[in-house]
Amino acid sequence: MKRSNFTDSQIMAILKQAESGIPVPDLCREHNIGKSTFYKWRSKYGGMDTSLMARMKALEEENRRLKKMYIEEKLKAEMVQEALQKKW
Repeated sequence: MKRSNFTDSQIMAILKQAESGIPVPDLCREHNIGKSTFYKWRSKYGGMDTSLMARMKALEEENRRLKKMYIEEKLKAEMVQEALQKKW
């Protein structure tokens, strides 16, 4: 997954500029981002502050790690089950 070129505080600053009344096309042009990127940020981070944004990213990372652990354990269990079913 591609990493963002913008930090959390930069994203929040851009969203706050939009809330203050600067037109979205002007903001996108100024910061060299696409409109779709801006609207994704607004839907994902709208109404948050920087600390909540960092907390959400940490939770997403933990969730990704836990899903990976679950998949690995499930594969191990399937391999054991398959080995036990073989006739000796």
